[in-house]
Amino acid sequence: MQGLNPPQREAVRYLDGPLLVLAGAGSGKTRVITQKIAYLLGECGMAPQHVMAITFTNKAAREMRERATKLVGERAGEVNISTFHALGAKLLRMEARAIGLKPGFSILDASDTTALFGELLKGADKARVKLIQQRISLWKNALAGPEDVTPTDDLEAGAQRVYVEYERTLKAYQAVDFDDLIMKPVKLLEQDEDVAQRWRSRIWHLLVDEYQDTNRCQNRLMRLLTGERASFTAVGDDDQSIYAWRGADIDNLRQLQTDFPRLKVIKLEQNYRSTTRILKAANNVIRHNPKLFDKQLWSDKGHGDVIRVMACRDGEHEAEWVVTRLMAHRFETRGSFRDYAILYRGNFQARLFEQQLRAHKVPYVLSGGQSFFDRAEIKDVTSYLRLLANQDDDPAFIRAATTPKRGIGGTTLEALGHAAGRRHLSLFAAIFAAGVELEIKAPQLAALREFGNFINRIEFRATREQGEAAGTVLEDLLKAIGYEAALFEALEVREAETRWGNVRDFVGWLSAKAAEENKNLLELAQTIALITMLDKQDENTDAVQLATLHSAKGLEFRHVHLVGVEEGTLPHREAVDAGNIEEERRLMYVGITRAQMSLNISWCAKRKQGREYFERTLSRFIDEMDGGGSDDIKREGQGAVPSAPTFDKTAGNAKLANFKALLGGTK
Repeated sequence: MQGLNPPQREAVRYLDGPLLVLAGAGSGKTRVITQKIAYLLGECGMAPQHVMAITFTNKAAREMRERATKLVGERAGEVNISTFHALGAKLLRMEARAIGLKPGFSILDASDTTALFGELLKGADKARVKLIQQRISLWKNALAGPEDVTPTDDLEAGAQRVYVEYERTLKAYQAVDFDDLIMKPVKLLEQDEDVAQRWRSRIWHLLVDEYQDTNRCQNRLMRLLTGERASFTAVGDDDQSIYAWRGADIDNLRQLQTDFPRLKVIKLEQNYRSTTRILKAANNVIRHNPKLFDKQLWSDKGHGDVIRVMACRDGEHEAEWVVTRLMAHRFETRGSFRDYAILYRGNFQARLFEQQLRAHKVPYVLSGGQSFFDRAEIKDVTSYLRLLANQDDDPAFIRAATTPKRGIGGTTLEALGHAAGRRHLSLFAAIFAAGVELEIKAPQLAALREFGNFINRIEFRATREQGEAAGTVLEDLLKAIGYEAALFEALEVREAETRWGNVRDFVGWLSAKAAEENKNLLELAQTIALITMLDKQDENTDAVQLATLHSAKGLEFRHVHLVGVEEGTLPHREAVDAGNIEEERRLMYVGITRAQMSLNISWCAKRKQGREYFERTLSRFIDEMDGGGSDDIKREGQGAVPSAPTFDKTAGNAKLANFKALLGGTK
C-alpha cells in the first residue's frame, strides 16, 4: 500500500460488495487495479485463477500484467488479464459445442467482414455497404439478432435482410466476427444456467477498467459473470466517455447505482499528471456538462506554464506556427521530440502538420495508421494459419489457395464453389468429396488436391504435442509455398524487400510467442485474429506524436498542441446538429488532460476547403475553459488574427534554420 493516497488505499481494500471507482484523468487508476490484484492474491490469499481483470486494449492488459508481476511475482501470470474480446473468444472456445461451433472456429477481422458484406451487397456503393455494416454491428452490440430488429426506414429494412444472410454465411464458414465474441457468450450465459454457474464459480473477483466505454453487450457480460454476489470493482470516469459512436453507453455508469443499491462509490480526484493551471482549465470546461458524479481534479504539481491560445490566419499558418513553436520550445528546454504531441479532432487535419514536420526534418509518428496485421503480406501468411485452425474458413481458403499463384484461378474456384454448395460443404472439404471429379476438370482438381494434401501435412505437424516447434513448421511452410520468391517476382526489389522483412519480423515474433507460451502452431493459429502487434513500434522512438483525440485517450505527454479548436471542428458540426455537444465537450476535456506541463491551443480565422477559404469562429470551449477571464490563459494573435504582412515567412525560415543548426551542434 506504500505510496497510495487514502482514496486509492480504500479502493484497493474494499471487498464488502460491488465497488465503483470514479477515477479522474491521471489519478492512478491502473495502479489501483494492479495493487488490488496484488492485495487479492497476497493478503486475501485468493488463488490467481479466481481473479479476472478486463480492459479494452491488449496494450493496457499487458501493462497491467507487467505491473502485477512486479508486485507479486510469477503468480500474476495465472491471473486472467485480457480484453473483453479475448475473454469472449476463450469462453467460446471452451463452450463451442454448446452454441454449434467447433473449437477451431475462425474469427473474422474487419477486412474479412468488409469483403463479406461487399459480396452480399454486390452492386451497392461503398458508402451504403459501410452504413449497413455499421448498423448490424450496433444491433449486435445492443444484443439484437435479425429476428429482434424492427426496421424504422428503408436502410434498416435492407440491413435486416442482409443481417439474415450474413449470419447464415458466418455459420457456414464456422466463423464469428468481433461483435459475436461478446454477443454469443452473453446469449449462452443467459440461456444455459449450467455454463453460467461454471464460469461464476471460477471468478471470485472481477475488475473492469474503462467502465464508461462499455456497450450494452459488454455490460451484460460483466453482470452475468459476477451473478448475485456482484463481487466486482468497476473503474471509470463519466467525464471521459467519448465512444458513443461505436456503441459505448454512459448509462451503464448511471445504472450501476440503480441495479446495485449496495454499490460503494470511491472518487480519485488527485491528479498525478498535470499542473494546476491545466487542471483548472479542464475542470472549467467539464462543469458545463450535467454530472453523474461530482468531482474536482486537483494536483500538487505546481501552478505551471500559462496556457496559450493562438489565433492563426489559416491552416497553413497554424501548422507553421505549431512546428516553429514546438522546435523552439524543444531547443529551449533541451527536451526530446517524444515529449510533444499534436492532437486534433479528425485524421483529415494531420496533412498540413505532416508537411511542416517533414519540411523541417522533425521525426513524427502518426497514430491510427495502417495496422501491421492489415498489411497484405501479413494477411497472406495468416490466411494459412487460419486455414490450419479451421478448414471450413472459406475466405482463408480462397486467399491461401491463390497466394502465391499455383494454377488455382477464378474458374477453378467457381467450379469448386458450385460443387461445395450442392453438397453443403466447405470449399476445403469439397476437394476430397466423392464424385467431385465428375464436376471439376482433372488438371484443376489435381491442383486443388495437391494444395489440400499440403495443408493436411502441415496441419499434422502443427498439432503434434511433442517435437516440432511452431517456428520450424512456419519456416517450412513459407519455403514450401515459395513466398519470398513470389514477392520478388511480382514486385520491385525495394517493395519486395520491405514486405519480406515484415514477414520475417512476424515469423520471428510468432516463434518467440509460441516458445514463451509453450504453444504449438495450431494453438497460436486459433487466436491469430486476436493477436495484434500494437507494440510493434518501439515506444522509445524519439518522435512527435500526431493523434486524434479519440486515439490519444489514455496517453500523456509533457507538452501538447491542441489544434483546430473551432466551431464546426471541435465541437464537430454534425455533433452540434445532432445535439451531442456533451460528448464533444468530453473530447475537449480529454485533450486538455493529456498535457503534463504545457498546453498550446490554436484555431484559424479561415480554413481552406477544396479551392475556397471559409470563415471560422473560435470554439465555445475556449471561453468555457477560460472561466470568465483569468491570468491562466494567454490569448495571442493580436486578439483575433495577425494580418498577413506581420508574419514574415523569410524571417521565420531563417529562424528555423538557426534552430536546426543549433540542434545539430548539441548532439
